[in-house]
Amino acid sequence: MINTIIFDFGDIFVNLNRKASEEAFRKLGLAGMTPELDQLNDLFEKGKVSEQEFLDGFSKEIPNATLDQIREAWNLIIGDFPLERLEFLQMLVGKYRMFLLTNTDQIHIAHFEDMVGPTFAGDFYRCFEKVFYSYEMGMRKPDIEVFNTIIRKYDLDPRKTLFIDDKTENTDAAKQVGIKVWNLQVGEEDVMDLFDKKFEAV
Repeated sequence: MINTIIFDFGDIFVNLNRKASEEAFRKLGLAGMTPELDQLNDLFEKGKVSEQEFLDGFSKEIPNATLDQIREAWNLIIGDFPLERLEFLQMLVGKYRMFLLTNTDQIHIAHFEDMVGPTFAGDFYRCFEKVFYSYEMGMRKPDIEVFNTIIRKYDLDPRKTLFIDDKTENTDAAKQVGIKVWNLQVGEEDVMDLFDKKFEAV
């Protein structure tokens, strides 16, 4: 009997538009993410480097781009958040313990909150017992300790907990600690299909 749901954020609630971000960076002169930028992103999502250090890393690759242009290109990945997904989530409040767990950074979260406005963002956040941002936790999925930390801190029973994420490596990690998972297939499934899935409680 599932009594707890842990949700990912990107492509679960807010749609992601990676192509728009990649195209914007191409126009600024960046052909693609380098190993150095991938490592920098990993550190940024763990809160190990500052926003300025992160942006400076891109500046080294595309010195003719301004920091505002880099930030704007970075934020283009954040797409729309369909209202019906929020309304669906609100229907679950009180029926399950709910948590948000996302690999993200302070630039994206600030942009998301500005984009949807304080009322929408507040309504969304209030659905959760706790919102976990990787940059505040100091670790990111698929690190198993991410899940163990939440289980310990909130005294969750993994056998009664469902984790929803679109990345296989993340759901595989959750499975290792005994959590039930839904590896949502973006473009084919939607979080609102939850009740169509064959989980014990839904």
